[in-house]
Amino acid sequence: MEIRDPVHGSMGLLDEEVMILDSLAFQRLRQIKQLGFSEFSFPGATHNRYLHSLGAAHIASLIFDGVFRKYKFKSTKVRARLRQTLRLSALLHDIGHGPLSHASEEVMPKLSELNIKAYDNFRSDITITAEMKKKNRQANHEDYTIKFITDSSLTKVLKKAFSDISPVHIASLIDKRLECGDDFFINQGIDFRPILSQIVSSELDADRLDYLERDAYFCGTNYGRIELEWLLANFTYCQVGSEMYLALNRRALYAFDDFLLSRHHMNLMVYFHHKAVIYEEMLMRYLTADDCTFRLPSNIEEYINCTDYALYQHLKKVKNDWAIRISKRRPYRVLFELHTTVKEKGQRTAKMKKILENKGIPVIFASSSIRLSKYHSGNSIEKNFPLYVVDLYDKRAKPYPIEQTTKIFQRYDEIRRIERLYVPPELHGAGEKIIISQKL
Repeated sequence: MEIRDPVHGSMGLLDEEVMILDSLAFQRLRQIKQLGFSEFSFPGATHNRYLHSLGAAHIASLIFDGVFRKYKFKSTKVRARLRQTLRLSALLHDIGHGPLSHASEEVMPKLSELNIKAYDNFRSDITITAEMKKKNRQANHEDYTIKFITDSSLTKVLKKAFSDISPVHIASLIDKRLECGDDFFINQGIDFRPILSQIVSSELDADRLDYLERDAYFCGTNYGRIELEWLLANFTYCQVGSEMYLALNRRALYAFDDFLLSRHHMNLMVYFHHKAVIYEEMLMRYLTADDCTFRLPSNIEEYINCTDYALYQHLKKVKNDWAIRISKRRPYRVLFELHTTVKEKGQRTAKMKKILENKGIPVIFASSSIRLSKYHSGNSIEKNFPLYVVDLYDKRAKPYPIEQTTKIFQRYDEIRRIERLYVPPELHGAGEKIIISQKL
């Protein structure tokens, strides 16, 4: 089967992969928009996670083929099996995403209610925080993803279509914590799981390489445009001991810098657009309200029916003021916006909010923050999977983790923050006069 994609062109699929696409679980992604409420800011941003997932699988294949174009596996069968597992992981990485936005995770059940058997055993060779191990925490979309792959009607489809690949192997490339319990990813004494999992999820992965280009295309912006072909041409591998890791040729470092900046600017200018932010804020207020009746089920088959459209239909039927504002497109309007950093700790926004509320004007305070890289976040798992830089022309040069070879991490170490105050549109004029009169 061949799919025509507006971003990547022709993308081929095996008949066995089409079986997965035709499943109810995967078809659900047609009704989950990639950018949630962003279509109210960028009308073209109506693309869905179905198409993004196909794009991610396509990019993952290109990375694999480029990295291992000259590598000698034990056999062509082993190579094909590892490549296929990678494609399936990239294809299914978003299968559990909730409706509209991450705000819907607020009404997900406790993790224990999902009963994910794959979580019974976590790896002992990587650092996992106690919080990540808790079963009484609230579930998130990544937990639903693992449940879909390992214990649902989709699991049966995967086993039938790819009998030589266990669903746990597919899930283990998405969730690095999972224990495989066998030598599936071992080839001639070398463990390929690290590099394959990095292609699926890392600082420079197939997910980001697809959604940046795709979101920029559908939003009609130049933010997000990256040197995709050059990056793909310069991926390689780095063997450390008995493990294989993803690496980038040094000559593509500036393209990597540009990639990080493109993603950074997409967050600041597109993903954090004031209209998308206020809709998410209003949705969050409804989902956390005492009269909210919307809940996401722990039953994975029932979850298939939970789409953007199902949530919109629900919002139309309830009398909660926040739900009404969303369904009737009457959002609060931004009155004040401040771009700052965490280090600056400005108090202007807080003072304005207090003054407005004292004058009887309802205010929503929203703060959107972003850091250039996940390397800054202290993510314990990601530190176990470094992305290396190798020198194509200097054979004596030692490979180094990428954060040690570029200064962009130090230059953009700050957490950027956008603080906004929103008020009801009918009170915007009054609020503006109050702010001006205070001269803050």
